Amino acid sequence: MRILHLSDIHVGVENYTRPATEADLAALPDYFAPGDDRSRYMGASTRMLDLLASFDYAVDYALRNGVDLVLFAGDAYKSRDPSQTHQREFASRVARLANGGVPVFLTTGNHDVPHAPNRATALDIFPTLDVPNVVVGHELGTHRVKTPVGPAQVVALPWIRTAAFMARDESRGMKMDEINRALEDRLAAMLQAEADALDPALPAFLCAHLTVSGAALSSERSLMLGNDHVLLLSTLANPAFDYAALGHVHRHQVLTRNPPVVYSGSLQRVDFSEEDDAKGFCVVDLDPAAPRGERIRGVEFVPVDARPMRTIEADAAAGQDPTEAALTAIRRAEGVAGAIVRIRVSMDAADAGAFRESAVREALAHAHAVAGIERRVRNPRRTRLGEDGGDSLSPMEALRRYLGTRSLSADREAALVEQAEALLREEREAAGE
Repeated sequence: MRILHLSDIHVGVENYTRPATEADLAALPDYFAPGDDRSRYMGASTRMLDLLASFDYAVDYALRNGVDLVLFAGDAYKSRDPSQTHQREFASRVARLANGGVPVFLTTGNHDVPHAPNRATALDIFPTLDVPNVVVGHELGTHRVKTPVGPAQVVALPWIRTAAFMARDESRGMKMDEINRALEDRLAAMLQAEADALDPALPAFLCAHLTVSGAALSSERSLMLGNDHVLLLSTLANPAFDYAALGHVHRHQVLTRNPPVVYSGSLQRVDFSEEDDAKGFCVVDLDPAAPRGERIRGVEFVPVDARPMRTIEADAAAGQDPTEAALTAIRRAEGVAGAIVRIRVSMDAADAGAFRESAVREALAHAHAVAGIERRVRNPRRTRLGEDGGDSLSPMEALRRYLGTRSLSADREAALVEQAEALLREEREAAGE
């Protein structure tokens, strides 16, 4: 039996994007949206196309390499209310898997769950339409899934709405941290009950969307919707599970190996906290006929061609043109073409006026997008005011001396002095002087 585990696609994340051009569409890989007319993506967000291309690669891999079950561990979308376009693009790829004979198990993540408990999740359309070969785990429970090589058990641990728990009588009068601890204790107990009820003769998987204590985080904090739930690793590393497929944390990591408890990570980088993270999905091979605890034959991380992010550091020496220092750093940098790039330029305050941002942007024209051009201005050492330490100076005299240490134009300095004098006048008038 071969399992493909992926998570955190986040269709709708469009940081550092631009409208797709004909050249962008022509550069898309062969496995992108097979059979679709690519012209319908003209003008779409290039970042959406990045996400879909990575998803298409996983779908293509599953169909070409004998995958028997896909476990999706949550967060199909960025928004709890995804647009029709985003829903169409995600659903079409799930349908391609299902129609190709690969069953898909979808666990709801925090980005798939609405605020109100009585509203449908973003994934509930699949059971509503009774889509064959697609199962949605929108509440904690065990599902028996048919695969081409026999049945499998999947325990779903989706994102839990804290509000639903808070409505219970036992939560009255409890503080938020007490509610979270009680919720986590209850989840652990319920998960153990599901594990105890599993048939040891059948392969069993956990598909969960949550944070495990001790996991290394990336940008998921900036995308956070709802309160984070943290469970102990020992709760998930239950020998009743052959493999625990986790989502929510964007960095791929193997937390334990027996049984494997694994975050597949997100398919694309969301921001620069993920600059150095590898992106991809996991493929698990196991022998369903082997006894529990001995089924796993291998766990492989399969990287995808994710859009790179690059940070360029430029340091202009005192008296050096900071623009030239930035251009030199860009020429020396590797992997800029087609990447999302930010540049940090350090310079002395006296040289900051010579910095030309337009020239830097022009030099980065071959990048996919410029995320930012940051000027890091080194302030000069504090000027000594003389033996009296400045105690005898009036506020305006002290201000003029300070402004004299800054690289300001005469007009700018005059304007600041004028504003300071006006503020002092208002202060004196208010004091009745």
